[in-house]
Amino acid sequence: MLAPLGLTLLVGSVGYTLANYKMVTVMGDSMRPAYPPGDQLFAERIDAGEIRRGDVLLIDAPEHYPGAPMLRRVIGMGGDRVAGEGGHVTVNGKRVDEPYVRHREESLMARPYDVKVPDGRLFLLGDYRVNSNDSRFHLSDRSGSIAASGVQARVPADSAVPGVLVALASLGIVLLLAGVGGYAAGRRARRPLASWTSSPTA
Repeated sequence: MLAPLGLTLLVGSVGYTLANYKMVTVMGDSMRPAYPPGDQLFAERIDAGEIRRGDVLLIDAPEHYPGAPMLRRVIGMGGDRVAGEGGHVTVNGKRVDEPYVRHREESLMARPYDVKVPDGRLFLLGDYRVNSNDSRFHLSDRSGSIAASGVQARVPADSAVPGVLVALASLGIVLLLAGVGGYAAGRRARRPLASWTSSPTA
């Protein structure tokens, strides 16, 4: 019974993970310190209707960032008024608490901004503001916003669900191996002893 149970756990957890998550390798410095280059993350596949402010998204935005999809944080959504100056950001007149930003200095190339995000689009910033190519540098194109339809996945705020899936897959492997090993041992134990016969003597 162990092998079928293990196979079910393994196939189920792997199938669920492939259908709902994707593995992301962080490229570049823009999301430091929470997501340094080289980190591998589970990102949850979502659609535009599930996006919330503060989410870290894997998003495809070829109009601003040709090449691979990028990781950026959602600051403003359609209809929001976003303003920033001197390392601080406000959304609809309220200052945003950003504990994930460790270095408050702004890029020397970034200008103060005060924009309204068009409907169906997102205003995105990197956590490492001094070295992040984000919405601040594309303000002339629809207030620097990115189409929400380009979102591929969201990095979960905690790793509880991916951790459970990994644990289930690991348990499935253990049970599968134990079941196969037990079956093989049982077969050996039931194998009849060879009978020896002697040739008649003349």
